[in-house]
Amino acid sequence: MSEPRLSFKEMCAKFDVTPRTLRYYEYIELLSPEREGRSRFYGPREIARMTLILRGRRFGFSLEEIRQWLMIYDHEGTQPQMRAFVEMADRQLLTLDEQRTQLEETIQELTELRERTSKDLQ
Repeated sequence: MSEPRLSFKEMCAKFDVTPRTLRYYEYIELLSPEREGRSRFYGPREIARMTLILRGRRFGFSLEEIRQWLMIYDHEGTQPQMRAFVEMADRQLLTLDEQRTQLEETIQELTELRERTSKDLQ
């Protein structure tokens, strides 16, 4: 039984990314598709990596952080990669918490200003 492979176009559609994004991820060596002539094919490894890349981006990690994290798996294995993830997640959670605090303060300030302005209009 052969492993599933996606073409370049199928990969873009599956992950809802532009061709430019997919090419860029290859350029910065986040992905390494198999090549047959001019065609590219993405096997299970690349599909899993793309899932992790997009999840990492959603969590706010930089592409460089993601690249280094994926390299840990390639060179050292699962356990070191998991340890690195915990460290990355801890740092990102602190950053997100700070952003949330700033956002809550901004919302509060805007709400108060809006209410004062609305009262002045009456």
